[in-house]
Amino acid sequence: MKAVIALGANIGNPQENLDLAIALLREATDVKIVSSYYSTAPVGGPEQPDYLNAVVIVESELPAKDLLALLNGIETAMGRTREIHWGPRVIDLDLIQYGGLLVNDEKLTLPHPRAHQRRFVLAPWLEIEPEAVLLTHGRISDLLKTDLE
Repeated sequence: MKAVIALGANIGNPQENLDLAIALLREATDVKIVSSYYSTAPVGGPEQPDYLNAVVIVESELPAKDLLALLNGIETAMGRTREIHWGPRVIDLDLIQYGGLLVNDEKLTLPHPRAHQRRFVLAPWLEIEPEAVLLTHGRISDLLKTDLE
């Protein structure tokens, strides 16, 4: 099933961190395409350095919660800690959309509940999938025409 995964990093060496996260994704999934890296200002949280962001499209047969667990495992292996909500991070991997699944429980919400508001997710996604549609919100190209964070 096709999964859209957003990546971000803003401490350590963000480019190396994204490169490593993508390499780890390649070992565990079938990575189909990777966007360019985008430098973006942080949204919310404390004052912190700018982020480097990307979006990856993969194919996976894992159940959604197992794919999320894989992403969380990569974050942990790379040294991600969760001390400050929306704080700086060595790596962040968000499952944005997984096939046509609509999920809303305590562990997982699909599509990602804030993806439609985040230019740092939508712009790289549009680059690699120009006809992309975010379930429940519409075409990515249309969402990018609105006022976004």
